[in-house]
Amino acid sequence: MTNLNWLELFPDRIKSILLQLPRDLLERLEEIRIREERPLEVNESGGHHFVTGQGMLTMEEEKAYRPERDDSRRFLDLISNHSLYTLEEELRKGFITVPGGHRIGLSGRTVLSGGRVEHIRDISGFNIRIAREVQGAANEILPYLYDDKEKRMKHTLILSPPQHGKTTLLRDLARQISSGSLGSSPAKNLGMKVGIIDERSEIAGSLHGVPSFDVGPRTDVMDACPKAEGMMMMIRSMSPDVLIVDEIGREEDAEAVTEALHAGISVIASAHGSGPEEILNRPAMHGLMENQMFEMYVLLHRSNGKTTFRLMDRQMRVLQVRMKGEARHA
Repeated sequence: MTNLNWLELFPDRIKSILLQLPRDLLERLEEIRIREERPLEVNESGGHHFVTGQGMLTMEEEKAYRPERDDSRRFLDLISNHSLYTLEEELRKGFITVPGGHRIGLSGRTVLSGGRVEHIRDISGFNIRIAREVQGAANEILPYLYDDKEKRMKHTLILSPPQHGKTTLLRDLARQISSGSLGSSPAKNLGMKVGIIDERSEIAGSLHGVPSFDVGPRTDVMDACPKAEGMMMMIRSMSPDVLIVDEIGREEDAEAVTEALHAGISVIASAHGSGPEEILNRPAMHGLMENQMFEMYVLLHRSNGKTTFRLMDRQMRVLQVRMKGEARHA
C-alpha cells in the first residue's frame, strides 16, 4: 500500500475532491474534517484550509464544498464496514480506529443511559487523523533513554499536547528497541523484547491482530485492550523487557505502571501535558511523579511543521534541548 491508502476511506465524491489536491500536500495532511452542511477542511502543520468542490484550497468558507447527508452516511458506512452495530464500544468512546492506525473522531447527538453516554447517533461530524510511519523519529532521543550501566531502557514519560508526535515517537522507539538499531548508543544491536499496549490501535495499526506498521521483530502487541489490563496481561504472558503504552492518565493506568516497574520491566509511556509540573497536579498521576518513578521525561513541541524536544531527568532538570535543528546541552 502507498502512504495515501487512507484515501480509500472516503466516499467517491469526497475522495475525488481530495485527489485533486497536490500530491505533496496529501502526503503532509494530518487531519481532514467532514462536517455535514459545513465547509470541508484539511489541516497540516498546524494550519488549516477549506477545500472547494474542484479540489482547490481556500480560506473563504462560502467557496468550500459542503458535505451533504449522503456523504456522511456513505462515509459512516465505509468506516464501519457496513456494520455500524458492531462499533458500539467505539461509538461510546467517540472515535473509531480503522486499519492503518487512522483515528476518526465522531460528533453528533449522544444517547444517555443511567446518566452516561451509551452511544452517539445522528453522527454529522468526523475528524480523520491520518497516522504515518516516520522511521528514524526516535534517532536523536533514543540514546538518552538507554542505561548503559544496567543494560536496560530507562523508565520514560513522553509529554506533549495532542498532535505533537507522541504516538509517532513511541512507534519508532518500539521498532528500534526491538530490532536493536539504537543509533550510536551502547545498546546497538542488542535488541529487546517489547510489548505494546495499543488500546486505540494507533501505535501498531493492527489489522486482524497483525501490525500494519513496522514495530520491530521482537515486538508483541496487545491490540484494542484497555491499558491497565493490557499491561498486566502482557507481563504475565509475554515476559517483555520493555512495555510501551500511549496516553496514560487514569488511576488504574498509574497502578499498572507501578506494578510493571516493580516487576523490573522498563516502561515507556506518553501522556497529554506541557510538562511534568502539569502532570504532577493530576490526582491519578501524582503518585508516579512524587515518587520519581520515571527516570526520564521527553517534552515534545511542534511548530511550523518541525518537532523540537527537551529531555529532563527524574529531578526535572533539563539535560538536553533541540531547537531549530541544533542540539544543545542545558
